Amino acid sequence: MPSRIDSHQHFWDLETFSYPWLHAPALQPICRSFLPADLAPMLQQSGIEQSIFVQVQHTLDENRWVLKLVEANPFIAGVVGWVDLASPAVEEQLAEFTPHPKFVGIRHITQDEPDDDFIIRPDIRRGLAALEKHSVPFDLLFYVKHLKHTVALATEFPNLPMVIDHLSKPVIKAQSLADWEANFRAAAQFPNVYCKLSGMITEADWASWKPADLKPYIDIALEAFTPKRLMFGSDWPVCLLAGRYAQVVDALEANLAGLSADEREQIFCRTAREFYRLPE
Repeated sequence: MPSRIDSHQHFWDLETFSYPWLHAPALQPICRSFLPADLAPMLQQSGIEQSIFVQVQHTLDENRWVLKLVEANPFIAGVVGWVDLASPAVEEQLAEFTPHPKFVGIRHITQDEPDDDFIIRPDIRRGLAALEKHSVPFDLLFYVKHLKHTVALATEFPNLPMVIDHLSKPVIKAQSLADWEANFRAAAQFPNVYCKLSGMITEADWASWKPADLKPYIDIALEAFTPKRLMFGSDWPVCLLAGRYAQVVDALEANLAGLSADEREQIFCRTAREFYRLPE
């Protein structure tokens, strides 16, 4: 039976790296180190057998650090790391990491860039062309205001697998679809664009959200992308701001109850395995 895969989780170690963003007052509950030993029991309790680490630092040293964690923690099925897309040395950076069988993708924290058009700058597009050349998947960490760029990227790089993290962070707390749904559906028209059903509870009301609050967004994602291009992600430990790991899993399961067993398996396992080309 295929294992369940969490396609989106993080580790950080305050003794190894500096994380200035973690010191914001609202993030105090997660302003501590989170390592594989913290995640493993929660995966087991929720029936998740493997996970994929996703970068949180714009540094090559984080890639090297996590790849060492992988050696001691076989449940980590893949690492989505970082390279400097704007650098003329991007191909050399890729050459260091892509030979590792568990280095499966690249992400840049586009949402934090001061320039809303960062991802379509010529120098960044040259970096994305290098990813396409070497068949390295790319995670799109967008706010709603960036989602419009997905069509341009998917058109220019039709052979670059891309996945929208956290549905591009719609304003679930306000139950708003404005400025999100049309661009989200437009992105879904491109077969190389996928989406993670992740990061939703922290876009809802942290104190009072319920699974039904996520349903309008999940239903649109199911219609636009179908289960074949959707994958489960917890966004742990960020999700702990709004709920326990098991609550994230349970909320998605509740909203997928109308799907067939095969469709649920696709979302909880096969899409991530196929997108990131994980070994069986």
